[in-house]
Amino acid sequence: MSWGFETDPEYQKVLDWADEFVTTEVEPIDQVITHAWDLQDPLRQKLIPPLQDKVREKGLWATHLGPELGGQGYGQLKLALLNEIVGRTHSGPIVFGAQAPDSGNAEILAHYGTPELKQRYLEPLIENKIVSCYAMTEPQGGSNPVEFETRAVRHGDEWVINGEKWFGSNARFASFYIIMAVTDPDAEPHRRLSQFIVPAETPGVEIVRNTGVWGHDYEVGTHAYTRWTDVRIPADHILGGVGQGFEVAQTRLGGGRIHHAMRTVGLVKRSLDMMLERAVSRTTRGGRLGDKQLVQEMIADSWLQLEQFRLLVLRTAWRIDKENDYRKVIKDIAAVKAAMPKVLLDVTSRAVQLHGSLGVSKELPLGKWLLESYHMGLADGATEIHKISLARQLLRDAIPHDGVFPSYHVPALEELAREKFADELRAVSE
Repeated sequence: MSWGFETDPEYQKVLDWADEFVTTEVEPIDQVITHAWDLQDPLRQKLIPPLQDKVREKGLWATHLGPELGGQGYGQLKLALLNEIVGRTHSGPIVFGAQAPDSGNAEILAHYGTPELKQRYLEPLIENKIVSCYAMTEPQGGSNPVEFETRAVRHGDEWVINGEKWFGSNARFASFYIIMAVTDPDAEPHRRLSQFIVPAETPGVEIVRNTGVWGHDYEVGTHAYTRWTDVRIPADHILGGVGQGFEVAQTRLGGGRIHHAMRTVGLVKRSLDMMLERAVSRTTRGGRLGDKQLVQEMIADSWLQLEQFRLLVLRTAWRIDKENDYRKVIKDIAAVKAAMPKVLLDVTSRAVQLHGSLGVSKELPLGKWLLESYHMGLADGATEIHKISLARQLLRDAIPHDGVFPSYHVPALEELAREKFADELRAVSE
């Protein structure tokens, strides 16, 4: 039997280096650049590539990818521990070559792209010479694939795409899109869709507008509403087979949800650290904030939520590595996704309260993280959907009982116990 809660000493050295590197080299960059995905920003190009080179020298570049693609092929547990550190920053994921949506798009291309597509798109994407966009959500159907209306129709040696997509992250920086579209509207719900790779410069691809998000104060928003009008791409730009769109999507979503969760753990930890520093530094009414019982309760509740969530995420990552099949860990992944927004919301809300007016000001990042909790409740599937999935998984394994009273009815259990220990009961009563 093997069971433990301790990181391998050699890997802990790697994590210690990453923690120091992120603190001293990456976090300062967040204060001076606008957006880490903007490859046209000269300051970004001056500051980030040298750090990426240092990460490569350490062998920590794109560790979610296998060695054949230049990564380390880390399992989800190792990735989770690294993402906990990287995720507390804006620039960290891109410095380590593990930024969304590019990491997930790279996995799709690695699994389903032709050799030509891999050479043209995957190789520069892995090297962060380009960035990409994942166009899935639609204005009328949200993130529910069975409601999608964007169509891709085969015409000879081409696919022709028409429709609209909503909230495409980083579209204005992207060199290509991966888009999900309906190829067979009459098929069963999860066989209606296929996925395609589309160069951003393809005629007919239009960014209607770039939408901003509360808490992300960019001059131009980074989530695009796009319109696709007679967009023609070669027939070999399909990723996977016709009707495999939903299956292809799961390639990027399962592990991606764990990455998001551990990055969220990093933000929650930072919130708690801020609360602790504030509590022992600030005085009011003749004593430290940390000496007030209500403040102590806020700190204790925050630590409990953080540790419970962190252990759930790490156990789920461990199970993914053990099973090597996301389908066998659907329940755990759904639980992680459902729990994540509330943990970030609750802990960050307490941190805001403890900091008073400074907490709601733009001189601290807490307000941004507070709003990020709502984003987390929608990204990669709404919280409610994951709760339904979790409940259905649990109910599927539950065993019904046919009796008038439940199997745990105390009178029935007492009768069974008396039958089991009849001889002993008789002996002591004589």
